[in-house]
Amino acid sequence: MKKRTRKSVWARSLERSLVAITRSAMKTGARAVGRAMKPVVSRRTPPPGDGAWVLGIATGVAGARRFRLYRPPGVAIGERLPLMVMLHGCGQDANAFARSTRMNRVAMRERFLVLYPEQDRLANAQGCWNWFDATAGRASGEAALIMKMIDQVCLLHPADSGRVAIAGLSAGASMAALLVTRHPDRFRAVAMHSGVPPGTAHSTLSALGAMHGRRATQPLAATPLTMESGWPPLLVIHGDADPVVALQNAQAAAQQWADAAGARVRPSRDVQRGQRYAMTVTDFRRAGRIVSRLVQVHGLAHAWSGGAAQLPSSDPRGPDASRMVWAFAAAQFRA
Repeated sequence: MKKRTRKSVWARSLERSLVAITRSAMKTGARAVGRAMKPVVSRRTPPPGDGAWVLGIATGVAGARRFRLYRPPGVAIGERLPLMVMLHGCGQDANAFARSTRMNRVAMRERFLVLYPEQDRLANAQGCWNWFDATAGRASGEAALIMKMIDQVCLLHPADSGRVAIAGLSAGASMAALLVTRHPDRFRAVAMHSGVPPGTAHSTLSALGAMHGRRATQPLAATPLTMESGWPPLLVIHGDADPVVALQNAQAAAQQWADAAGARVRPSRDVQRGQRYAMTVTDFRRAGRIVSRLVQVHGLAHAWSGGAAQLPSSDPRGPDASRMVWAFAAAQFRA
């Protein structure tokens, strides 16, 4: 009994650490825009803009999770649109993430659907996806629920199942990568923003170490078939001033994808648009095909680059990550 008690105390201590990290990330995002931190926007208030904001739910062995779907206006009968899956970070919900990233605005202009799965606070008190919890099975259960959401949207809405991409922020980025490694044939592209690469954690304790760059990245278990023909390319976006998730994770994720496909690094290039933060872009290619791209944003903390002002985990001074994510995915849809 004493052993179980000590374990419970230790687990609670780790949970408190995660809470502190989440709060720190949200405060950092607020400082990045030079404003006081605002509370998370209520899920009852739809993001601004034209189009439909649809509520849905998926159920499975891990319970039930809600999701939101953005559908641009003017979809014709029989038309099939690409689908972008967006996984929020800790301290956010689907509505707050949509407002922060403004991906719906991109979707309205470029004509695609956006699916926003939402974590339940009963599954994680901070609203984080449990990407790291392989030991207790929560990671697998939540991954299965997200796949059910995708299947449901492709069945009931005008989504093209052959043109699906996924992106996420922080814990959402790590969950996005996990989904792709388990279902590479279902996605055409994946984007990780400020996340931890798959295979670096299996518990709360190891997740904390991974976030700080103290865990080795594991090789991807992929076959030549998936790597050469069906494996989706990876876009990694990360700020070099991120105090929550170490920059080493971004570099490790891009290299992990490259090593699995036998890709080689190309010379980096520096890019700056107007007064936004500068960024260094590094591509890894194999046989002329991009396998992974690393975008290091200089001066960006733990926040969505180019996101809406006055929202947590959102920095409007960075290059527009939503536009970068869509451009990267759209290129794969055309390939």
